[in-house]
Amino acid sequence: MDMIKKVKLGSKGFMVPAQGLGCMGMTTLAGADVYGKADEKDAIKTIHRALELGISLLDTADLYGPILNERLLAKAISGNRNAYQIATKFGYEIDDNEQLTWAINGKPDYVRKSIERSLKNLNTDHIDLYYLHRVDPATPIEDTVGAMADLVKEGKISYIGLSEASAATIRKAHAVHEITAVQSEYSLFEREPEVNGVMDTLAELGIGFVAYSPLGRGFITGEIKSPDDFAADDFRRQIPRYQGENFYKNMELLEQIQQMAAQKNITPSQLALAWVLSKGAIAIPGTKRIKYIEENAAATNLTLSAEEQIALESIIPAGIAAGNRYDEYSMNGVNI
Repeated sequence: MDMIKKVKLGSKGFMVPAQGLGCMGMTTLAGADVYGKADEKDAIKTIHRALELGISLLDTADLYGPILNERLLAKAISGNRNAYQIATKFGYEIDDNEQLTWAINGKPDYVRKSIERSLKNLNTDHIDLYYLHRVDPATPIEDTVGAMADLVKEGKISYIGLSEASAATIRKAHAVHEITAVQSEYSLFEREPEVNGVMDTLAELGIGFVAYSPLGRGFITGEIKSPDDFAADDFRRQIPRYQGENFYKNMELLEQIQQMAAQKNITPSQLALAWVLSKGAIAIPGTKRIKYIEENAAATNLTLSAEEQIALESIIPAGIAAGNRYDEYSMNGVNI
């Protein structure tokens, strides 16, 4: 398998693989499994195999665990830190007992507290890409990004990112310090960044776009046949898109994607990833197994014709997917 090509993220010369690795599912979240049971040894082997394939961008967050995910990555990259680009996020408030309060905190003093904690947990002296995980509506974005800019000056972070920010917020933030990347959920089933002005704004300002959950939280793999297939504590049980009637409506759309993938002799996941990459995004599909990192990596060698892109987008036009991508509480925290 060919090594994954490197591309520029943002306009400052930050070179990353065209596909990264989302690490959230490698640990629990607030004591519950996110996407089924995780095994630390398998996860570490997957991270090492990713690097062999050229997937050096690892995406984590202090939220995941909380804390546990960053510590897992520290183990995985021990002795080989400089071979990887580490992206982590802060903003979901974690107290001094390492417990989530579930508040969003973008205050400058919390920015400082968070970076020191993440540096310690990742066992590193710098983080390549540091994201604000969610915008704090109670703190001006200029204050949060100003504090992050101080971390750049100090060499503790190299580049600044935002996650799930609105076009207006991105502009305000970028005026304070150059934003290198914005991360949002983006897939064949979630195309909101195309219609809410985010992707247009990023293109105008020269900011990179990172697509998380490019496989629809695993739905596009086709391995989940029914809402009952999710484990009792699986995060996806809380998502309206994968509940009841919505699940089956979306399955009808997926069947058309599966047919198109079969015609190309590739998996639905590979087709979906090739589509995301064709839109100019960096995809960060999450997995904790070597089998899937290899399958996902192969998608970077695929090219979709204009006709194939149009056909895919006609199957799932923006906004057609049934059900929201988060519960009501979490939907209030996106596009701020």
